[in-house]
Amino acid sequence: MKADKVPEPKTLQEAIQYFTDPDNCLAYMIPLTFPGGVVTCPTCGRTDAKFLANQRRWQCKSVHPKRQFSAKVGTIFEDSPIPLEKWLPAVWMIVNDKNGISSWELHRALGVTQKTAWFMLHRIRLAMQDKSSFKLGTNGGPVEVDETFIGGKARNMHKSKRLRLSGGTGMQGGHAKAIVMGMLQRKGRVKALVIPERKRPIMHGIIDACIEPGAIVMTDEHNCYLGLDEKVSVRSEPRGSVHLEVSGHFLVQGIFLTEYGHSDSHAA
Repeated sequence: MKADKVPEPKTLQEAIQYFTDPDNCLAYMIPLTFPGGVVTCPTCGRTDAKFLANQRRWQCKSVHPKRQFSAKVGTIFEDSPIPLEKWLPAVWMIVNDKNGISSWELHRALGVTQKTAWFMLHRIRLAMQDKSSFKLGTNGGPVEVDETFIGGKARNMHKSKRLRLSGGTGMQGGHAKAIVMGMLQRKGRVKALVIPERKRPIMHGIIDACIEPGAIVMTDEHNCYLGLDEKVSVRSEPRGSVHLEVSGHFLVQGIFLTEYGHSDSHAA
């Protein structure tokens, strides 16, 4: 059985309407799960498995353990009883929401419990982490670099929490918050990571490791970026320029939440 790749939904309304139909979910998953869209038994490799329409599963014609398999096989959905009609809209929402999304939002949108939404959110974020050693800037496109502090506002915290986080030294200047550095290649890939300090040697070392030498790097005017022009082609933009505001907001709210989740334990 072979299936062609189906068009991607462009809006949330289209995604929810499309993925409400289990048959559409199945058609969407087949070319993603099986190379070339050819349904293949994950145990023995046969390509003539019988489709069980009432279960939306396949059964291999060879006799062996795990003869039956579904389009979830080999994915983050495989060992979950949650149907694809819930998983796929959740994935669409998470990867298309640049401001990040909470488990409560997911719970309300999908009609699942908050506990289920939390489980889905963390599993999808884990799957989206990229541990590869690719470098940005290899396609000639400019790479935007920005950094920010992640953490709640001190005035919204209970006094005991402020004291615990600040260690008695106060929370001004980003103290007791995680510092996140993000790099976004236009029309390309992204990297984000927590850094110990916003200091020039640390940030230069990360740029050396993550960005191709000679690439165009777009930053603001913070002094931690001074001297980069010896290694890459730097275009310094005033802090507050439109593309950096958009980039920074996206990097912080989207990339960081994807890479690390939204808690101090993930940022440590």
